[in-house]
Formats: sequence, C-alpha cells, structure tokens
Amino acid sequence: MDMVSTLKGSYFETVFPRGWDIARIRDCCANDPASVLDAQPFWHKDFTPVSCDNLEAFGVYMGHEIAAQIKAAKENGRELIIILPVGPLGMYKWAVFFLKEWNIDCKHVHGFNMDEWSDEEGNTVSASDPAAFQNAMLTAFYNPLGQLTVPETQRHFATKEELPRYKEQIDALKAKGAVQVLVFGIGRACHIAFWEPHFAGEYATEAEWKAATHRIGARLHPFTIEQNALTSFRSNLALLPCYANTIGPGIIFTSDYIIGGADGVFSRSMQWQGMSLWMTLRYGPTIWITSSYIPTLPGKLFFMRELAGPLCADTN
Repeated sequence: MDMVSTLKGSYFETVFPRGWDIARIRDCCANDPASVLDAQPFWHKDFTPVSCDNLEAFGVYMGHEIAAQIKAAKENGRELIIILPVGPLGMYKWAVFFLKEWNIDCKHVHGFNMDEWSDEEGNTVSASDPAAFQNAMLTAFYNPLGQLTVPETQRHFATKEELPRYKEQIDALKAKGAVQVLVFGIGRACHIAFWEPHFAGEYATEAEWKAATHRIGARLHPFTIEQNALTSFRSNLALLPCYANTIGPGIIFTSDYIIGGADGVFSRSMQWQGMSLWMTLRYGPTIWITSSYIPTLPGKLFFMRELAGPLCADTN
C-alpha cells in the first residue's frame, strides 16, 4: 500500500511544506547509497560531497577545511568573511588545533554568526545563556584560539540590532577584496541557517527570494523545532524557542566557497538527516528547499556515510 498517497490532500498537506513534491522526494531517497557521490547536472563543477566513516573523522575533515580557508586567505593577503553556525561543534576543536599548529592568527577574519534563538520580536537570549549561539561560539572557537583569535570588533552575532547590518558590512569588505566562506549544516526541513521552507510562500519570484538577506524573529518549522529538541535540548520541547534571527539567501548564496556538514546520526541505527541529505543532492534547486541550492556553489559537503541509507523501514 502506498501510505504517502493515501494521505495526500488531507493531513499530509498540513504537515509538509506546501512546495514539497513528496513523490520526487521519495525518488531522491530511493537512490542507491553507492551513488551518493555521483555528480548531477545542476551541481557546480567544483562542488564535492565527501563521505566520512565516523564522527571523529568528520570533525577533523571539517575543522581542517575551515582552518585551511583561514590560512589561504592569510597567505593571499585577503580579508576573510566567514559565515559561522554553532554546529557541528566538533569541527571547531580541530579548526583551533590546525590554526595553532600552523601558527596562523585570525586578525584578517570577520566572523558572522548565521543565526540566534529569539522571541517573535527578535529579542535574543542572553549571550551568557548556555543555549545561546554566541556563548557556544565563544566557548568552542573564539576563546580556545587564545592570542590567535578573531578580534572582538570583527565578531558579529545575529541580534536584532546587528543582523540587519550584515549585508552592508559584508559588501564593504568584498569591495576591498575579501573572500566569503559559508560554513553550514543542513536542517531536517532542509534549511540553511534558519531559512525555513515555508518562507518561500511569501515571495513572488525566485529572484525576490534570493535577494532576501535576513529575518528577525523568524517562525521556525515544526520539523526544525523537533530536530533541535532532540539534538540540543535532550528532547525537551518546552525549553526550545520557536523563533530565531537568521541570515537569508541574499547572504547565504553569495558565498565564494562553502564548507558543509551532515552528521545527523544517533546510536542504534537511528538518524534524522538522511532524507535532508538526499534532497539536497538530488532534488534540484527550488525555493521551497533552501539546501537544494547548496550543490550549485563551489566547495565541499562532508557527510556521515550512514546517512546515504538505504532509507527504509527499520525492522530492528
């Protein structure tokens, strides 16, 4: 029995984003896991997915890639705009390790955090709150770098006061020759930062959607809320904000290079990110799936091999 089609037109359409073609998603997820690295016609020629066998290797690879971009910009005499997420956090430990090993300082780096929890009006949690992304960045990256760290005046966080100024600051740096690198994870609903699928319904054209630079107090999708409850709040939905400040496509997709990560695996063969990975790699660009544009940019997407599947019913 085709359980998906029996739901279509009723409860199904109230749960999934309006612009998702479930038959197409099912086809994406039905691909042979061995084909996950196969290039597609819509991929950028310099986009490369990289399979990882374990979480430690995943963290090393991502951390090395971040550090290598910082090092390359330094050696080329260029300022570096780096758009930063708070996860996967393991990558920062290794980025710090390599930068210290190479003795590369970050005086040329301008860090822009891509998002932050907020209320409906964009008021963010306290920077000292254990759940705050600003707190996580200081703890995982900026503070451990010690004397090599990014200058405080070049660290930018997604408050409702500062986020609207990101674009003008980034443009000013690019006008002086800065390069922009995007570091990201992929959400359960295929968001990048917290740019959610239902936002697409508010834009008349793809061009308008791509021009949007940010949102204050963005309403999060239920998939995102559940994902973060599991990954960051030990399943406690009651602790989770339902809004966030976030950058948009007008910043995300103007990057010169991308470094992505998909590590959504749990123990006992449970995982939450397999469908998101396949949608990113196979669906093709659509404003209803933010991560579907990721393969159109040069860079690397590191992922846990287990996420490739097969994505089927678990009989264990």
